[in-house]
Amino acid sequence: MANLAAIGRVLTRRNTAVFYGASLTCWTGIWIQQIAVDWLAWQLTHSPMWVGILAFCNLAPSVIVSPFAGAIADRMDRVRLTQITQLVVAAHSAVLILLVVTGTIRIEILAFLAVLTGISGSFAQPARQSLVPGMVSRADLPAAVAINSLTWNLGRSVGPGIGGVIVAFWGVVPAMAVNCAAYLIAFASMYFLTLSPESRRGHAPTGSMLRETLDGLQYVARHPGMRPLFIFAAVIAVLARPIQEMLPPYVDRLFGQGAVGLATLSSIMGIAAFAGGMAIGLRGRLNGLAMLTVVSGLVLVLGTAAFVATGSFAIACGIAAVMSAATTMHGIAAQTLIQSGTTGAMLGRTLSLWGMIGRAGPALGALVYGVSAEFAGLRVPVMIGCGIALFACFYAWRRQQQMARALERLDT
Repeated sequence: MANLAAIGRVLTRRNTAVFYGASLTCWTGIWIQQIAVDWLAWQLTHSPMWVGILAFCNLAPSVIVSPFAGAIADRMDRVRLTQITQLVVAAHSAVLILLVVTGTIRIEILAFLAVLTGISGSFAQPARQSLVPGMVSRADLPAAVAINSLTWNLGRSVGPGIGGVIVAFWGVVPAMAVNCAAYLIAFASMYFLTLSPESRRGHAPTGSMLRETLDGLQYVARHPGMRPLFIFAAVIAVLARPIQEMLPPYVDRLFGQGAVGLATLSSIMGIAAFAGGMAIGLRGRLNGLAMLTVVSGLVLVLGTAAFVATGSFAIACGIAAVMSAATTMHGIAAQTLIQSGTTGAMLGRTLSLWGMIGRAGPALGALVYGVSAEFAGLRVPVMIGCGIALFACFYAWRRQQQMARALERLDT
């Protein structure tokens, strides 16, 4: 009940109610649009390689942009930066609608627009996440981080289902219009936040942008807990996460399902992710999160291998639920440790590097798996990747006590 009380305290505050309401709105919208874009890309090409390239274009910009985005998020008003990124996504949806309606959409244009939204997302992630510690007490931070993930996964659970119905009956344009409206609503809601200047801005500039960016990299590289945590998360992101970013080829070719099957699988994964996030939120403490991060990563690797190995869509849905729950638990556990163990002045930069792993890792893996699928099929490359990822699980298992000593000591 104490953990439920912490969730209740977080949700009843004005700032967090506005913040999470805006998050749920825009994330539901983006998942509605994602179903439409994924299906549009598959219809345009029927190529796993192009679906992988599209995922790569959306996520890969974070490799270059995220370290600098974190430094910028630590310098400027984080609410304003968040609003800028929301307007970019709304404009992206409007452009997509225009291109589809006029019949000028091409897969190359989709890829280019995905790069732009990927850059925007690289700025949005550290800006938004850096606001959370300023809204709650340290004791309520695990619950706040969990709720943040829960809103994302709630949007992920209902968004694909809504998107699948919209695409199946009315096409991709209405789905894109819903996302455009959702982000405009989220943009307007940010004006209702009342945060201290310290929460809105990390610190005044102390050096060049490059120097501050390098300071963030050095901070993570030298930290005894974050270094192994980031290495493990990066390998998992590259080798086990990409399947969730490029579902259409697997849904169509392995299981013979269409847009409704894609929406069904995505919704099941979202519901499972929500359940996994709720379990973390109810847990409500830092102790043991390092172990949980490692175990959930291992479950994700094994689940990914099982997903591509089966030929039954019903079994695949059950496996995908396990994968999704493990992904969420891994992400929340690691992010909670990072947010709890990072000083305020470095928070934006540390979270930007975490965001880079979460975006660039699956992008790289999707590109590799997509290209490999053209020559070796959809199953073999993923099985090899999961075999390699098991070594990373062993590495993290050997260092989980080191991570726990460095990152769980701040429990309150």
